[in-house]
Amino acid sequence: MPGVVAEAEESTSKSIAAVERAMDVLLLLGRSGRPDMGVTEIAQELGITKGAVHRILTALRSRRLVTADPTTRRYALGPAAVALGRAYLARTDLRMLAAPELRALASECDETATLSVRRGDTRLYVDQVLPASELRIEVSLGTPYPLHAGASSKAILAFLPDDEIDAYLAQSRLAALTERTVTNAAALRKEIGLIRKRGYATSVGERQEGTAAVAAPVLDHDGCVIGVISLAGPQFRFRQAVAERAARVTEAAARVSAEFGHGLGDAD
Repeated sequence: MPGVVAEAEESTSKSIAAVERAMDVLLLLGRSGRPDMGVTEIAQELGITKGAVHRILTALRSRRLVTADPTTRRYALGPAAVALGRAYLARTDLRMLAAPELRALASECDETATLSVRRGDTRLYVDQVLPASELRIEVSLGTPYPLHAGASSKAILAFLPDDEIDAYLAQSRLAALTERTVTNAAALRKEIGLIRKRGYATSVGERQEGTAAVAAPVLDHDGCVIGVISLAGPQFRFRQAVAERAARVTEAAARVSAEFGHGLGDAD
């Protein structure tokens, strides 16, 4: 009996290893950033033999998880893999995924952490977590704000496609919510370039006097902005630690973005 048990355990171990290698191949095809890959490329990337790769690809093809070009003999993700990704995204809730990040930000930075989404030419808060501090900022959920006023709004505007930015600046009246609101289109375009370069937006009294904020976009697998995470607090206290808070916010937004598939194509 011990010999039978050992053989069964060895068989199970081999089966698990085979499944793990198959998953490695799928993940590599998904994150490579290349439209397709050859057997040799896959073998070199994963450090396994070409024979093993070929067997794995044959099995994956039978389930339509990969497809093969008959001319080039190169492989790409198949319709079944795409369907799995879409099913995951359809069940992925932005507020649910962002909630732990908001709680951590509010606790660690002792400032108000918020989540915003775009609605046409406006932006609105859909969630917030308040810090323990008695002197704090509290936002109004569901109230629309223009896309040029405040850190969260500018973080959305900056990561829209260029044609949508052009349309907004051409059609929208850049109204001033406070004396600090940016209402000059040229100045706003310059700031958009800076926001894109550094990955986050800041504001001091632009939407509400006496407040300051830093915000970073949540991006999906196509690089489209689907939301914004921000920290906001009283201006006198907040401005002393903008760099540190910007780093915390961008890291939180990046983690939520990863849940929507952003950045997978940049992995090795």
